[in-house]
Amino acid sequence: MDPLSSLLGGIRAEGSVVSHAVLTAPWTIRFADEAPLTMVSVLRGGGTLLLPDGTERAVGVGDTAIVRGPTPFLLADEPGTVRRPHAEYEIACFTTPTECTAEELGGIHWGTDPDGATALIVGAYRASGHRHERLLRALPPVLVVNEDVEVCAWLETAAVDAAQRSAGSQALMDRLLDWGLVCTLRTWFDQAGTDAPTWYRGLADPVLAPALQAFHGRPAEAWTVASLAAQSGVSRALFARRFTELMGRPPLAYLTECRMADAESLLADTDLSIAQIAKSVGYADAFGFSAAFKRHKGWSPSTFRVAAA
Repeated sequence: MDPLSSLLGGIRAEGSVVSHAVLTAPWTIRFADEAPLTMVSVLRGGGTLLLPDGTERAVGVGDTAIVRGPTPFLLADEPGTVRRPHAEYEIACFTTPTECTAEELGGIHWGTDPDGATALIVGAYRASGHRHERLLRALPPVLVVNEDVEVCAWLETAAVDAAQRSAGSQALMDRLLDWGLVCTLRTWFDQAGTDAPTWYRGLADPVLAPALQAFHGRPAEAWTVASLAAQSGVSRALFARRFTELMGRPPLAYLTECRMADAESLLADTDLSIAQIAKSVGYADAFGFSAAFKRHKGWSPSTFRVAAA
């Protein structure tokens, strides 16, 4: 399994909020639900994301934006709209006390003009599990990816169907958001260049890619610099030098970071024993794993599990 698949593999939307909006200017949508990730796909027309730090990011037809939470932000037909009378909409479904439910918002068709100049699919993603935190650390505050127009047409049809609140509509909304999130992030990582995490850039390197794929596919093996270099078909010295230059740390330091991150997820999100987790992340016994985890994280595995719960 490659690193991106590993990162995205355990992420599932549960009780997500997906709504279809057809709007006529002037309008604003305030995202106030403190969701860790919010996704906005523009099917027709466009608007401008207004972030708390003053960043303005235009989005047009075919664009999908993912905004990292939890700070509230605005989407407006244009920046100047916030200073004059306009139609106001809001998502505040994950706040306490909640102001709506996923089913209620999913049934709302924002706007009164079916031929409105702007059509959007908006999705608020509830956190579920420790892997969300790993994903968030890999993302910028906002990213925008352009999608194929035909994909937008299919997405609009699916979202309208999900908003009918028929049997299975919540499951459909959750899977729709999962599909859109994975596709958008995969495209962004491909296009991000130097903004992408080092582990993703390493997958494009002809020397490092075979070793990274081998490690992430079989993390429980007792990998060494020599065995990783053998996967890439180069000398140990060349592999170690190239790995450190491109990835920013030596190979074994990277392996330890990945194993500890996987261990965090398993401790927080599963009932596996410490010994089972140790074996799954490449340690021969629970004692060696516990010592490494405490050295790396400052907590013993059992203390971390209690805190995470």
